[in-house]
Amino acid sequence: MDLLDRITAIWQPLVGVLTVIISALTSAHAILHKRDSRAAILWVGFIWLVPLLGPVLYLLLGINRIRRRAVSLRGNVGQSSGVATARPALITPADGLALDAMHLRSLAQLVGRVVGLPLSEGNSLQTLVNGDAAYPAMLSAIATASRTISLSTYIFDNDAIGRSFVTALGDAVRRGVEVRVLIDDAGARYSWPSIVPPLRQAQVPVARFLPTFAPWRLMSMNLRNHRKIMVVDGRLGFTGGINIRQGNRVAERPRRPVQDLHFCLEGPVVAQLQETFAADWAFVTKEVLRGQTWFPQLEGRGTIMARAIPDGPDEDFEKLRLTILGALACAQTSIKILTPYFLPDPAIISALNVAALRGVRVDIILPRKNNLPFVHWASQAMWWQVLQRGCHVWLTAPPFDHSKLMLVDGCWVLVGSANWDPRSFRLNFEFNLECYGREFAGHLESLVLSRLKTAHAVTLEEIDSRTLPSKLRDGVARLLTPYL
Repeated sequence: MDLLDRITAIWQPLVGVLTVIISALTSAHAILHKRDSRAAILWVGFIWLVPLLGPVLYLLLGINRIRRRAVSLRGNVGQSSGVATARPALITPADGLALDAMHLRSLAQLVGRVVGLPLSEGNSLQTLVNGDAAYPAMLSAIATASRTISLSTYIFDNDAIGRSFVTALGDAVRRGVEVRVLIDDAGARYSWPSIVPPLRQAQVPVARFLPTFAPWRLMSMNLRNHRKIMVVDGRLGFTGGINIRQGNRVAERPRRPVQDLHFCLEGPVVAQLQETFAADWAFVTKEVLRGQTWFPQLEGRGTIMARAIPDGPDEDFEKLRLTILGALACAQTSIKILTPYFLPDPAIISALNVAALRGVRVDIILPRKNNLPFVHWASQAMWWQVLQRGCHVWLTAPPFDHSKLMLVDGCWVLVGSANWDPRSFRLNFEFNLECYGREFAGHLESLVLSRLKTAHAVTLEEIDSRTLPSKLRDGVARLLTPYL
């Protein structure tokens, strides 16, 4: 037997043994860590039916939790800033709810126990519709900053508006303002060349969240930072769903216009925005932002009660999902959901249907033409499940509406970055706010109603009358819902 034959005789059994060991280990991980038994069964079957490739894909796409060093730093951030991070025993600000909204007190208590942050009084929120309103407000705040600017975004395009932000942030650095910019690594590559080099040329401290090309990050390549947060001087906050890209300037008629909502905040809740950014920044750069420079004492600025809901595949896992389930259970008169992507899991579908069967008016408002056709097909395959129980599905006319909003009983509002899909609920780092206030909720409800005036009401008959090829297309797309 020559040398090649000896190597082959040893190599083939060795590869077989290694394949079995790797498949066994990854299968064990799926069995132990997958909460959904169906997902565990599918992954175990795939691992064994597709040797080597199956385990590799599980490591890349199947592990949707990470352990962040920011967990240990968050306590230091809170202690340094004066932000209350301890889990509240009672949500005393809920005592201020109007008598006709006292049933939401249990929701405030639930979210407090889930999130572990206090519900703060004395906040003001200004609605900024599209980039036409949001970008001037954000650039003006950057121009007047005197101490600090923290900015976190998913997409930061290298286009006209992106370069305007680079110029404004660079000017702030030259004025002596402490600036920190965090961009998701995948979002930074939505435009080419990336905006990161221009930021660095402007001397703006910038970092990428979970670089996907780093070998040690491969198992977290599917986990993205979808948060949109900006805090100026620790006092003025911005959050919502708007990325930094030209398409959000709808009034300028861009090639691909995108409607969206953003919010300008003042009051104690701004500290919770800053704390979330500080935890992410510490995780990425190991730099801890603390002290009065980043966390000044904040006084009341309005009448809205608000609380941050940071959510992600770490210690914040499923906080948003539990909040939404709680809100659906507490609703007594109306639920309005505005989202670009609607791919709810069975528990949320059941909660929506139960609410409708209890007599609650449930309106789900989606864009008629989605920017992701495959997601639209998958969503369409699910509509019958809510329509048959009395929920209402509406399709709004173009341009594409990327807004994220939930209203309950004309008093409770959920705004932020998360969509109603598995990616936002299980894979992305998201940031949302729950708000209590009839005036603020009424303002947003009027905005939703204005969109409903020209929206198309989907009927169950319409969904049932789709052609067989369309139903098959939508059904196949739905099978991939966990990965969309």
